[in-house]
Amino acid sequence: MHLRLNCVALLLAIALPAAAQDFATGSQIAFARAQHLKRGINVSHWFSQNAPTYSNDHLETEVTADDIALIARLGFDNVRLSIDAAPLGQAMFGYGRGPSAEFLSHLDAAVDNLLAKGLAVQIDLHPEENYKQSLKTDNQSVDRMVMLWRGLAARYANRDPERVFFEIMNEPEVSDPYRWAGIQARVAAAIREVAPRQTIIATGPNYSNIEDLLTLEPLPDGNVIYNFHFYDPHTFTHQGATWAVPWWSYTHSLPYPATESSMQELLKQVPDAAGRYQLEDYWLGHWDAHRIRLMIDAAAAWGKANKVPLICNEFGAYRRVTDPASRNAWIHDVRSALEADGIGWAMWDFHGGFDVAPRDRATGKSVPDPLTVEALGLK
Repeated sequence: MHLRLNCVALLLAIALPAAAQDFATGSQIAFARAQHLKRGINVSHWFSQNAPTYSNDHLETEVTADDIALIARLGFDNVRLSIDAAPLGQAMFGYGRGPSAEFLSHLDAAVDNLLAKGLAVQIDLHPEENYKQSLKTDNQSVDRMVMLWRGLAARYANRDPERVFFEIMNEPEVSDPYRWAGIQARVAAAIREVAPRQTIIATGPNYSNIEDLLTLEPLPDGNVIYNFHFYDPHTFTHQGATWAVPWWSYTHSLPYPATESSMQELLKQVPDAAGRYQLEDYWLGHWDAHRIRLMIDAAAAWGKANKVPLICNEFGAYRRVTDPASRNAWIHDVRSALEADGIGWAMWDFHGGFDVAPRDRATGKSVPDPLTVEALGLK
């Protein structure tokens, strides 16, 4: 009995330092490669969020060669390339209804064109709501996701591992952190089987907020960067939005930072008492650069404690009805806090409601907003 215990102890003594060394080596790689992800932009409506169609015309015109050149010229060093799981699965395996293999040829061209301009690429699995909901309870859906990632990672395993990153999933919405941890570990293992050199980007459960990150136990694989998203306070960043909290659709021109004098009249925008109560909490919360910095400091402290690199690969404020000066002040404060903590970032987004470069309606060209570019600390 004593001999058996001594043998077990000896094996553990040999195995544990080796595992720690492997993690440390992988972590060194991840920290070094995170330097390629300092200033990024999401191209959010190219290969995702365009259901039900991903036509050749859309894939050829949503982000053009001129757009990619513009992204590089503005000083971004990376692009988060989001991919909807449904058309990807259809193109790779032929199940479901959607695009053919042409989707993949366009995706290959997108990755290679971005790399050719010196941009790093975060390949992000970015499924629609139904896909995420199925992961909560259906183990076969998890199996299909693992298979999908094994195929996707194998396809791009031969691209430059210094500049091609694999992000397991955008905002998983799996509320059980233990279930999400198991799903994420399975996917990471499948990626590593076929792409041993690439750096993985992992996230917390739910919506990838900072509080979700803080629930996460890092993977045993050291070559991983951990991401979080930052849209706080949503009352400000999502004013005028019609797809989430109903009363947000009524609000417009909310200032940042908010003061009691500025908010009294704005409270009249919301017709119901419960909504007004929640809106009032915005200015009662004293949202300013200091509060934002303290929140991001909490993420940085988690990264430091776990010896892992971080990225905030989504932050932004809805443009349509937001005061431009307030919007850009918020963007500046978030970007500055991230950089002060040594955390890379990717703004949401290039085109779309949160865009940095709206399309000119007459010419169809992407025209950067100079004040937003300045708020991002770019050229």
